[in-house]
Amino acid sequence: MSNILTIAFKEFKSFIKNPTFYIMMTLLTLILSALFTMQLQRFFQMGAMAMMQPGAAGQANIHYAVFLNHLQILNLILIFIVPAITMRLFSEEKKLRTFDLLLTCPLKSYEIVIGKYIGALLALFVIFLIAFLYPLGTALFAKLNWAPLLIAFLGIYLIAAVYAAMNLFCSSLSESILISYVTSAILNIAVWFVSQAVEFADTQWARNFLEHISLSFHISGLIEGTIRTNSLIYFFSAIGLFLFLNERVVESHRWR
Repeated sequence: MSNILTIAFKEFKSFIKNPTFYIMMTLLTLILSALFTMQLQRFFQMGAMAMMQPGAAGQANIHYAVFLNHLQILNLILIFIVPAITMRLFSEEKKLRTFDLLLTCPLKSYEIVIGKYIGALLALFVIFLIAFLYPLGTALFAKLNWAPLLIAFLGIYLIAAVYAAMNLFCSSLSESILISYVTSAILNIAVWFVSQAVEFADTQWARNFLEHISLSFHISGLIEGTIRTNSLIYFFSAIGLFLFLNERVVESHRWR
């Protein structure tokens, strides 16, 4: 366990010491600030116009009108930010020939993979802290229902964790950072097209299967504040699958 944590904190420190990471955080903050302000202003304008209609502008609606849109924008951004975080974890080491040195250390393959994965999750946690500041600031002048909000953030974080596992696997397949980023972004986008395929399924079993492997189907309950066991099993299974594949790739390099 100590080896995993050592690798994880080493990777996390390399993230926070990299100027590119701060550039990404600055761009993220600018985008979220502009869009969240627009959504919040639109919500209060709608509330002011509907003030005379009972129940039309209840405080509970802010979760759907503002916060869920905020999380949808964050998810869209993560599709392209997560590959930028994970692309260097293996590809750069291979390019610099430090990966061979890492394999000669008394480390097991799964320790290398999990350590790098946790390092990426820690970097993603910083992104989510920034994104959470906006609903937190809204709590200064509006009454919020915290449980659905926290569960919704958990749901998007689990999606980011799935992205990280898939993209870390892509990084282990190539020495090129650019190829790693492009393949990771394409894979992130591709998983969302599965939900679109549900509409074109001809048979019920095909529809059920596509729904079961669809990210949008499993995230729908979480972003509305409902935790479902089958959704948690799905997310952790997807993460475990890609980490296992990643470990196999690393182990194959060790045998070479």
